[in-house]
Amino acid sequence: MTSNPTRTFIDSSVLIAAWRGNLNLRMKALTILSDAQREFISSPFVRLEVRPKAIFHKNQTEIAFYDAFFASVTRWINPYKKLMVEAENVGERFGLNGMDALHIAAALLSRSDEFITAERPTSPLVACRG
Repeated sequence: MTSNPTRTFIDSSVLIAAWRGNLNLRMKALTILSDAQREFISSPFVRLEVRPKAIFHKNQTEIAFYDAFFASVTRWINPYKKLMVEAENVGERFGLNGMDALHIAAALLSRSDEFITAERPTSPLVACRG
């Protein structure tokens, strides 16, 4: 009997770590990204954080890396009023910047089972766990 995949919202910091993090962090991120027991959820905001600079710098392999991840996303959370309201709420509650608040709000609204980030343990983003 197979279990349902874990619905996982990947923060842009995990994608960045997988691409250019130190070896230990890169390996952890790549292990998560290659886990067949995960169903990835994302939002246009994650794409906005990682793709434009790679495109600007014409880094084709980095662009391809991000595009491969986004092609594996099974559910996209699109920006709309409910997302913006939720982002304001979690941003105010945890002291998050706007983009991090949007990521948390998208994860909450998508009913993700988990939110994975590579942010430092003292980041307000990590405090949102409970």
